[in-house]
Amino acid sequence: MNSPELLETALANGHATETADGLTYMSGFGNEFATEALPGALPVGRNSPQRPPYGLYAEQISGTPFTAPRGQNKRNWFYRIRPSVVHKPYRQIDPRLMRSTPFSEVPITPSQLRWDPLPMPTEPTDFVDGIVTMAGNGDAAMHSGVGIHLYACNRSMEDRFFYNADGEMLIVPQAGRLTLRTECGVIEVGPCEIAAIPRGIKFRVELPDGEARGYICENYGTMFRIPDLGPIGANGLAYPRDFITPVAAYEEREGEFEMVAKFQGGMWAADIGHSPLDVVAWHGNYAPYKYDLRRFNVINTVSFDHPDPSIFTVLTAPSEIPGTANCDFAIFPPRWMVAENTFRPPWFHRNFMNEFMGLIYGEYDAKAEGFLPGGCSLHNCMSGHGPDAATYEKMTTAELKPAKIEGTMAFMFETRFVCRPTKFAMESDLWQGNYFEVWQGLGKTFNPNAR
Repeated sequence: MNSPELLETALANGHATETADGLTYMSGFGNEFATEALPGALPVGRNSPQRPPYGLYAEQISGTPFTAPRGQNKRNWFYRIRPSVVHKPYRQIDPRLMRSTPFSEVPITPSQLRWDPLPMPTEPTDFVDGIVTMAGNGDAAMHSGVGIHLYACNRSMEDRFFYNADGEMLIVPQAGRLTLRTECGVIEVGPCEIAAIPRGIKFRVELPDGEARGYICENYGTMFRIPDLGPIGANGLAYPRDFITPVAAYEEREGEFEMVAKFQGGMWAADIGHSPLDVVAWHGNYAPYKYDLRRFNVINTVSFDHPDPSIFTVLTAPSEIPGTANCDFAIFPPRWMVAENTFRPPWFHRNFMNEFMGLIYGEYDAKAEGFLPGGCSLHNCMSGHGPDAATYEKMTTAELKPAKIEGTMAFMFETRFVCRPTKFAMESDLWQGNYFEVWQGLGKTFNPNAR
């Protein structure tokens, strides 16, 4: 943990911020950070001295190829009690309900799909065992596409640790807080916040509220970044300073522990005799971070028409095709609606991109019923979708005075590849087989004599 003297100096210099969760973070998106839990633990003037301070080991983790352009090159130098190589051989274990792409467990359908929330487990279940894959696309081995999961858990990971070699994990809590103890430090994240864990970073999850549920986007492609603003200008959407990264904090524990790895779609476990969260100091730009979705600066229309959902993008993971994301993470938070002579909810549409939606709390403004907090929906490429019949009727007759949408937070993982649902998603009781009925009340209103 950080010493009081180090913390006091960091806070005074503006390098760290204490938050409401009682933890200390550093501000900024993708910054070069330097943090130490013991004074002088970071070497000066070099990364790999012959004898690092405190008898620590120097170790680099690279999140991109060594020759990636400087602006996209991601790496950290860790100064740790033992190097990561110290563990017993890995053995393959049961992945339970977690899957990796490519998979074709069930035929894919162009129909609109929707699911109820994942129930809380009745047996003791930690974060890793509580992950259930709903859909995915691309190929994890080829660094393209995503895996989309739900999680529900009721047991903290005390002597168990996890890392994902296949992709970056964007965690979106819906109920209950998560304390993420990582190699880089400690993050606490709850509903209406997100946390990102880079590929390969080790962590364990504690449950301050006893149980938790939410969503995960496993990004196999390039790392999430904040989008360019283009004509919006210098300000708006998610501000870089609102993304916060933990300061160094280490565990010095010995015992019988398990290190779980997700590697090439399989789940593997190794015995390890110490906590791998033993990083005493680190510097670099490859670290977990959190962001409070309530700080998003919404850009909206002030004249007419409903804007494209791209203006609600918090994070984007670009692909090799300009303007086409491997995955965008967009949110639909509380906001004012003032458009005149306009159908204000999202219009009926068919997309090239594929939309997986979730709801953190409240009601989504395009669906009056059936889309529940903790639930999700999937509208794939060129599948027609839009407001349900009840919403359409209400909003085509509403008085168009300024109105504020409040008490809601929905989000979307928008991907370039069609999302294939898993066998679990299509055969579990969570699937709403009657979802199509929400549009069946949209009858003909055409009258060639009434303009």
